Amino acid sequence: MRITELLTQETIAMDLSATTKDGVIEALAQQLNEAGKLNDIETFKDAIHERERQSSTGVGEGIAIPHAKNAAVTTPAIAFGKSKEGVDYESLDMQPAHLFFMIAAPETGAKTHLDALAKLSSVLMDESVRSALLKANTPEEILSIMNQADDEATDESALEVNEISADDAYVLAVTACPTGIAHTYMARDALKKQAEQMGVPIKVETNGASGVKNKLTDEDIARATGVIVAADVHVEMNRFDGKNVIQVPVADGIKRPEDLINQALDTSRHPFKADNQHQQQERQSEKLGIGQTIYKHLMNGVSNMLPLVIAGGILMAIVFMIHPDSMKPESSHFNEFAAVLWQIGNTSAFALIVPILSAYIARSIADKPGFAAGLVGGMLAVSGGSGFIGGIIAGFLAGYLTQGIKAMTQNFPQMLEGLKPTLIYPIITVTVTGLLMVYVFNPPASWLNHALTASLNNLSGANIVVLGIVLGAMMAIDMGGPFNKAAYVFGTAALSAGNYAPITAAMVGGMVPPIAIAISMMIFRSKYTKAQRASIVPNIVMGASFITEGAIPFAAADPLRVIPSMMIGSGIAGGLAMLFGSRIQAPHGGVFVIFGIDPSHAVLTIIAILIGAVVGAILYGSLKKKE
Repeated sequence: MRITELLTQETIAMDLSATTKDGVIEALAQQLNEAGKLNDIETFKDAIHERERQSSTGVGEGIAIPHAKNAAVTTPAIAFGKSKEGVDYESLDMQPAHLFFMIAAPETGAKTHLDALAKLSSVLMDESVRSALLKANTPEEILSIMNQADDEATDESALEVNEISADDAYVLAVTACPTGIAHTYMARDALKKQAEQMGVPIKVETNGASGVKNKLTDEDIARATGVIVAADVHVEMNRFDGKNVIQVPVADGIKRPEDLINQALDTSRHPFKADNQHQQQERQSEKLGIGQTIYKHLMNGVSNMLPLVIAGGILMAIVFMIHPDSMKPESSHFNEFAAVLWQIGNTSAFALIVPILSAYIARSIADKPGFAAGLVGGMLAVSGGSGFIGGIIAGFLAGYLTQGIKAMTQNFPQMLEGLKPTLIYPIITVTVTGLLMVYVFNPPASWLNHALTASLNNLSGANIVVLGIVLGAMMAIDMGGPFNKAAYVFGTAALSAGNYAPITAAMVGGMVPPIAIAISMMIFRSKYTKAQRASIVPNIVMGASFITEGAIPFAAADPLRVIPSMMIGSGIAGGLAMLFGSRIQAPHGGVFVIFGIDPSHAVLTIIAILIGAVVGAILYGSLKKKE
């Protein structure tokens, strides 16, 4: 993608009348808004100001690049403006800024635009480009200058280690800023330009919004004289153990590259000592708090379990679509292919979800040494009848038990270090976790699991409708957050035990928000911008596919109106689905698996979704202010 696909005539303000930093931000944000690039200008400006509070985006050389990656952005764009008199923008070199590029990047979606944004940061380091922009008098001239600079820009290239003499100094660098857009690449180019002037070979890794580029290899690191880490966000540091490392804010990479390179060449400095990984995790857990730490470990297990849940569940739904008894050899409806799909989906994939959940919870807590004990604990939870409840217990038990074993054995003789991960940890953690699961945790967890299953199976009438309302509403509270995940995991657990009601209510409730937003835009057209209405079809498709996240940009921009409206709509849909006796037999897939149930129930399920979506749409449309 080229820079001028994002920087267009309608996003160019030319001569700004603003005399302050806030005035520049206001003018450029307004330019983007008038061009239809934003769905909520105030939310976007808040994001810009929040980025400025982290560090000024006045990068020196008369340039300022305010930027934000935010849900208020509907289309990636760049706004341009200039001030002949200059504006005090708290720049790194303390000089007034004359050229302003405001970058607006959407929170989600394709990453192709990020390459153009990175290229912009790079070409602005060219003095001739800056000079030409200052002299330009029309938007057409601005676009012509940027097109030519775009043509001349080169992709970053990696310097091969074998191209460097063994006697040559070799400097490595990593650059990263909070949004991964502007400062990341300007620091890269400043360091590369200075290194070229000094005759020092350099390789720079960028941890940008589109991912890690030009990644440093083990060979690079082993060969390097020094490493510069110019970053305002987390960078993996353990790989630099024993090297001469300089850690500074990303702005220093732009402001004082010569000083940093000289430090990297100074072999008399003390080498960097990597922290023990589990100590880093413990410090991070202390910062998060107990509740957040538990949630983080649980979600690590859930995220690794979900591919099995989705694949296995959809294969099972396909089997039911052929015939509910098509997998049974004794049935007259037996189908050999359906039986194979059932073996893959139910007997294999679905049978692994609890052990995988347990294993990855344990691994999140104790890294690789916890995995085996978590896996075995999860298998024992399945065989012992404690299901998801036992699996969660097994994961946390194995993880923290492994941490304890690692702490107790940390002072073992050096000669035993190699035996720890291959012999000591597995034998002790698997054995102790297994014994505790069989004799201590499985019996009560199994009783509780069966009690909950029996209660769900016995729910009927008003009780099952209330359950549907609660689960449906939970899916819309935070649309992918803790409440949403809790409802979904509960539904999945019930599905694995043969009860379809909870997952039905959860899926129906999760499908409503994007569809409701789309219907609202169709009914209340005048209250939405043209750019917002362009998302009608994508929202319908995402909602029909059980992708609740389609409504997130609207919820983020107007939470006090969107979230209550969607909760009511999703709750009604979940309750109606239970009232109609709907049964969805897969944990994902939306409309593509709804017809795996009885056709009459499938139609009623669609009706429940539409009623909930229409209610949510009318509620939000009535409350919403005109854009």
